[in-house]
Amino acid sequence: MNEIIIGIDLGTTNSEVAIVEQGKVTVIDDKGNKLLASFVGVDESGQIIVGETARNQYLVYPERTVKSIKRLMGQNTQIKLADQVFTPQEISAIILKQLKTIAENYLHQPVSKAVITVPAYFSDAQRQATREAGEIAGLDVVRMINEPTAAALVYDSAQAESKRVLIYDLGGGTFDVSVVNIESGVVEVLSSHGDNQLGGDDFDQQIINFLLNQLQENEQIDARNNSKAMARLTRAAENAKWVLSDQPFVQIDEEYLLEHKGEAIHLSLELSRIEYEEMIVDYIDTTMNAVHSALKDAKLTSSDIEEIILVGGSTRTPCIRERLFNEFGVEPHGEIDADLCVAMGAAIQAAMINGQQVDTVLVDVTSYTYGTSAIGTLAGKDYPFVFAPIIHKNSVLPSRKTESFSTNYHGQEFVDVSIYQGEDHDALNNVKIGEFRVEGLQDVKAGNVIILTLELDLNGILQVSAIEKMTGLEKSITIQNAFSYTESGKLDTAKQRITSLFGKLDSSLYEQNENEQEGQVVAPEVEKAYQLIAKAENLFDNVSTEDKEDMRDLIGQITKCIDSDKTDDLENTVAQLKDIIYYLES
Repeated sequence: MNEIIIGIDLGTTNSEVAIVEQGKVTVIDDKGNKLLASFVGVDESGQIIVGETARNQYLVYPERTVKSIKRLMGQNTQIKLADQVFTPQEISAIILKQLKTIAENYLHQPVSKAVITVPAYFSDAQRQATREAGEIAGLDVVRMINEPTAAALVYDSAQAESKRVLIYDLGGGTFDVSVVNIESGVVEVLSSHGDNQLGGDDFDQQIINFLLNQLQENEQIDARNNSKAMARLTRAAENAKWVLSDQPFVQIDEEYLLEHKGEAIHLSLELSRIEYEEMIVDYIDTTMNAVHSALKDAKLTSSDIEEIILVGGSTRTPCIRERLFNEFGVEPHGEIDADLCVAMGAAIQAAMINGQQVDTVLVDVTSYTYGTSAIGTLAGKDYPFVFAPIIHKNSVLPSRKTESFSTNYHGQEFVDVSIYQGEDHDALNNVKIGEFRVEGLQDVKAGNVIILTLELDLNGILQVSAIEKMTGLEKSITIQNAFSYTESGKLDTAKQRITSLFGKLDSSLYEQNENEQEGQVVAPEVEKAYQLIAKAENLFDNVSTEDKEDMRDLIGQITKCIDSDKTDDLENTVAQLKDIIYYLES
């Protein structure tokens, strides 16, 4: 039997892990929750905490906690938590390691391979940083696929018709749109567009700014430098956004938000959905511009789109669905959980790689153009840095393209090759992602031919080679981050560090849990509690955000009672959960 490959959605706000078992996709839950909050913190004892525990700590100790790390992937920056310093790769690795542990606890066996999803518009540097995070977490990242593409895989598993589909993916920190053609089990990505710095976090910030302005106007207080107050305002903004997805108004109450001149300052106000949607209209306009760019790249119009799939929790904002319906005349699909479908698609891709029977075939594309610079003409003038595309945007992956260039003067001994990513005719306006020199060229006249080959694999990792045609002299590189761990030799050190910091969260837990289960008699009240939790989870897709949060809180309390053997405290909490389920089913 092949080793199990897990599918992971490493999200800005939440992350998930899934597998395919007995032909069906299972999103693995941890103590009743399929979503792992993408928060990492260091507690007062110096231990790493992940998920909801870290999210709760963020309110009290924001200086010990980090969220939305996905937005920093690919950047040469550091994150300070208490007295410890981490890179974005290490923080993401902690989240990945926790997901790895959750999968191992469920499977009762070690896991070492994963398919990880990334935004379609992630750059090469961001993809490489994600791969490094996986390696630090002890995972062999066998494939990275684009998030909208992963969603299309899930959608196709339930659809037999041939359709052109628009996938609108708005998560916590990134936005992607992809146009795909689904026909006879083949999912072909026609085009992708997006913005790696646009998402639900920006929506939250608009509400935060509104709350800060209210404090300034009503209390003459600037709370921006009060970290604890800002953490509470951030949580209040997030909750308000969720409520406004289902309700026209939300009441925001934060008592004892901060102290000013010896007096407690309270915040209490109402926010309407209309006011909120006015705050974010510019962001929605930006996403619609990207939608039209993707359609143009695919050589399609709005009338050609037959289905729309919504991906990412931020798509629950009602005006998004309305804008898409008004634009396309098609009601967007919502039957697949927007928070879980990307992880499900990653699991399907993992099963395909692992040789399991899967009907869908994936044909993905690159979201950027890759090329070099050369002497040429730009705006009617000679210019030394004209962008020369080699692999064009929306080329099917994997892609291997070759172009020839010539030396500029007699006796030229070397050429400097710069590789750029972008769409601008001026190479200097694009992103330089690598460079190298080919030296020792033949002493010949100008026009010595240099053959440049770019090869982009299924994970979006780029191999570059330059060959002097006359002699076969070759120089090749793999494009990496300029600050990549693999360049500095620090990858193993980071892996050991993260493993040691995990302590009790280490993946060896699955062995402990398995041993504890052997010969253990489960109390009847505990067994009934687990059955009730499963019943509650089955209702998640059809309940309001508020009811879902209430159920999750109760599930957390129930599992805490079971884990601490406080079965006497179960009765009251189980009764509360039963009441909610009864209300929802009646």
